[in-house]
Amino acid sequence: MANEGISEGTGRRGQGGEHPAPREYRMEELAAEAGITVRTLRFYRERGLIPPPRREGRIAWYGPHHLARLRTIAALLERGHTLNGIADLAAAFESGRDVGEVLGLGEPTEEEPVRLTPEQLADHFGDQVTPENFAAALELGYLATDGEEIVHVSRRLLEVSAALVEEGIPLAAVLAAAARVREHADALAALFADLLRRHVGGDADAVRLRPLAKSVVEAEVSMALDRRLRTRGI
Repeated sequence: MANEGISEGTGRRGQGGEHPAPREYRMEELAAEAGITVRTLRFYRERGLIPPPRREGRIAWYGPHHLARLRTIAALLERGHTLNGIADLAAAFESGRDVGEVLGLGEPTEEEPVRLTPEQLADHFGDQVTPENFAAALELGYLATDGEEIVHVSRRLLEVSAALVEEGIPLAAVLAAAARVREHADALAALFADLLRRHVGGDADAVRLRPLAKSVVEAEVSMALDRRLRTRGI
């Protein structure tokens, strides 16, 4: 560790080839690139805020993912997150399901996934991007991880969730409601899938008639909301 703060030349890049290896940095070079001190970088590493470097003898080499993590830490600190919260969030992020588990199932979908950096997620939800809420979103399958990026499975759900939070509803309450909605949505999907299989035919027909099932659900939810609002005099 003693040699990590001593420069012996500049960071190196991959040698030759059409696809050179990503640039690697010594500790002091990484700190300079990230705009922090070597002491701060050591502190972040000791706290587990960044992953360990690649070792080559007594030399530690850091890569682009370390620089991306340091920039994320800086952005989250600017948005009011504490180092303890960022450390917990990093642990939750690294334990999250890979995007392939969530999006690589080969199932038909009309939803558009959205790629986000952690700081962009914080821009949507502010200080409510807590480890607990992050874990809940991972459990729901709303979020997945892909390297240093986060993938939200549905742009519509992301925008609606952010709008509800902006209206003053805590993100934890939004996610709890989403879990209950998921249960009812799964039950409705099972009902329509069974109906179509029994009376229409195979899976191809079920996919073709999917918009009809969606229209029924949307109309019923709309009428249910109307009834609920009328009973409250709204």
